[in-house]
Amino acid sequence: QVQLVESGGGLVQPGGSLRLSCAASLRHFSSNTMGWYRQAPGKDRELIATITIGGTTTLTDSVKGRFAISRENAKNTVYLQMDNLKAEDTGVYYCNGVSSGRPLFAWGQGTQVIVSS
Repeated sequence: QVQLVESGGGLVQPGGSLRLSCAASLRHFSSNTMGWYRQAPGKDRELIATITIGGTTTLTDSVKGRFAISRENAKNTVYLQMDNLKAEDTGVYYCNGVSSGRPLFAWGQGTQVIVSS
């Protein structure tokens, strides 16, 4: 069955950039809001960015000014552009529908980001 599929992670040096992609489905995109979660090693998943159908975005303070979330509705895809990466950005990144800060669907496999020199 259709699943959320994240891609684009990898190993990058501090100050570098990555663009993550989330391939979703019409069912996933029927939710008003999509978001990106990050799970740092040994920590809970944290919602770091959201975007509504209308394009309104939110970013958590730790990534504001460095990350940008966007969506391409015709392709059922959500992106996370990550610039000026820091070591504390290391973790597994997941996308999902979001309602009241909670994930709506089963998790995909996530994509791992490691920021290290």
